Amino acid sequence: MSSEASARALGVGALLLCRADPDATEPVAHLLRERMLLVPAGGGWSVLVPEGKPWLHGEEPVDRVLTGWATALAVGSGRPVLALWWDTDRCGYTLAAGFRRTVGYEWLANGTPVGEDEAMRTFAARLGLDPVLDMQSLEALTRPDTEADARARMLGLLAVLTRTGLALPPGLAPGEPADRLREAARVQRDLRKVEWAGWRDAVRAEFDVVESGPLGPWVRGPKARALAAAQVAAGLPLAAWAVRRRSGGWAVAAAVLVAQGALGLAYDRMRARDFAGTR
Repeated sequence: MSSEASARALGVGALLLCRADPDATEPVAHLLRERMLLVPAGGGWSVLVPEGKPWLHGEEPVDRVLTGWATALAVGSGRPVLALWWDTDRCGYTLAAGFRRTVGYEWLANGTPVGEDEAMRTFAARLGLDPVLDMQSLEALTRPDTEADARARMLGLLAVLTRTGLALPPGLAPGEPADRLREAARVQRDLRKVEWAGWRDAVRAEFDVVESGPLGPWVRGPKARALAAAQVAAGLPLAAWAVRRRSGGWAVAAAVLVAQGALGLAYDRMRARDFAGTR
């Protein structure tokens, strides 16, 4: 790697903000098959810090890798997931919410907006932000401002989200390199380490968490079977598209969809047999 490439690598970082507490986020995060550090990030939020740097070893830049991860997490959890990413040239966000198309916005390193205003309105609507007060703050981020660089733009975005309960732990802030983010996450009191333990254990843990809550009908019975079939139906063409585009990030999302759907159907059958055996 050249000295210029090394310098660029040090300036790359990423965070995944999940609109769910760590108990709900952790089981789904296992499905990414990536080592992550998970910590609470305020009321109803959690943050995932990648331990690896797949954007340095593959053909995809950090924003495309994070988009794939956010999509997989959002589909798997049913909660909005906000990916924040930055490098030495630009920064931005991608918001994923279920099966809906992702929405994102970018700024150049000097803070110049390069996104579409409509993206901010969709962002606000999907996160349930105030259509007047919060939108005024978001719209200010889309206007030229010689005093605001890329980091300031991202901090402005997070300031709006603090009204929803978001509170990032100390040291986890846009603009920090990936190594520093990991160091900051590792010293947090409520740190959880997410490591791949195999599809069977990961999906079983996820379903056990969901089944014990109000969404139990969605992991067993007719609704569960319909959802699992829809996941497989959506995942297969997405996987083919990801292979054609050589997109590792979207391949992860497709794999999560197909695996969740297939194992969801298997899980439903297993639960049905267990229930029959107890009668």
